[in-house]
Amino acid sequence: MTRITGFTTEDIRFPTSRDSDGSDAMNPDPDYSAAYVIFETDHPDGHEGHGLTFTIGRGNDLCVEAIHPLATKIVGQELESIASEWGTFWREITGDSQLRWLGPEKGVVHLATAAVVNALWDLQAKVAEKPLWQLLCAMSPEEIVRVIEFRYITDCITPDEALTLLSALEPTRRERIETVLADGYPAYNTSVGWIGYSDDKIRRLCKEAIAEGWTAFKMKVGRNVDDDIRRAALIRDEIGWDHALMMDANQIWDVDDAISWMERLETFRPLWIEEPTSPDDVLGHATIARAVKPIGVATGEHAHNRVMFKQFLQAEAIAFCQIDSCRLGGVNEVLGVLLMAAKHGVPVCPHAGGVGLCEHVQHLSLFDYVCVSGSMEGRMIEYVDHLHEHFEAPVIVEKGRYRAPDQPGYSITMKKKSRAAFAYPNGVAWADL
Repeated sequence: MTRITGFTTEDIRFPTSRDSDGSDAMNPDPDYSAAYVIFETDHPDGHEGHGLTFTIGRGNDLCVEAIHPLATKIVGQELESIASEWGTFWREITGDSQLRWLGPEKGVVHLATAAVVNALWDLQAKVAEKPLWQLLCAMSPEEIVRVIEFRYITDCITPDEALTLLSALEPTRRERIETVLADGYPAYNTSVGWIGYSDDKIRRLCKEAIAEGWTAFKMKVGRNVDDDIRRAALIRDEIGWDHALMMDANQIWDVDDAISWMERLETFRPLWIEEPTSPDDVLGHATIARAVKPIGVATGEHAHNRVMFKQFLQAEAIAFCQIDSCRLGGVNEVLGVLLMAAKHGVPVCPHAGGVGLCEHVQHLSLFDYVCVSGSMEGRMIEYVDHLHEHFEAPVIVEKGRYRAPDQPGYSITMKKKSRAAFAYPNGVAWADL
């Protein structure tokens, strides 16, 4: 048995705003940050569970503080007991009768929940000596269903429906595992199109990405329509018309503005417009979706729980479902969203524009393909070429495809040296700022 003996938290921030990395219409100066937690154990091999939740700077300390009351309740528990009743444990940790008042299941406390839950899954996978996606793919349909919290979503998918869906694909899992081991998983490149980049930098990055084998690209839009038209023309000039181009407004528009803006941009044949309005406006997204067809609407990185995704899917408001590994309450809640999306026939294209998110979501998309959707059609994982060097098992992307991770865990263990250097506010990376 593996007992959790203690935990530590860290406020880690990277000054990405200096080069406009990650910049968009709503967030011009992000500093990619991680509220980080480490669970210590008495395992004879010294295994630790590492987890993080992603923010973009100020307020990261709030998430760090919110981790404490959640993690304190876990110290002294045995990992095997948690893993044997994951669904019950998840309901208990999100259902604290006092902390729940601060949500429920949204906001700073839910972001902290993601860090804690993901750290426990990381620990479970390390103890099992498997990468997380393979740990999940080795679970029976019944075991997967027991992991998921179905409260509030049974009007969209029931445990029995989920079991039927998972059971139908179980006999052919091995074929798809062999496929991803051989071929990887499709990706798209966001790093060419940050809104703060100069035209010359965008051209250079597009040329480099094409040479590396990328076939799908995303640009940020929404600050100035004439600038967007110029930048879209520039990107199309570099990538051609055979490659996919997506656009992301990062919530900046009202509904009518989104529709009129996309009328100006539709000539560039975007596959989707992402976060065109408030992330909480389900009906607004549905109105936009009807108006901008055949352009698809994509959203989800700010959908704070499974109930929001349920409504987006039921309202036919999204053509692409964008889970976020740290906005939702960790792996358990993500699995429920994957099942709802599969039932509605909506492809899942995870959000990964942030530190550690690419490392997280590769596992989730591989599980989705092997066990839930059984398809890569219309599915891609976002990729940004920032900060991977700080992780012990960073993502590997070749010719526009994620390679399946093979190291035990959830791929989110950050190097101790990096954690020390970018600790806020006293790390050496911040000493000169």
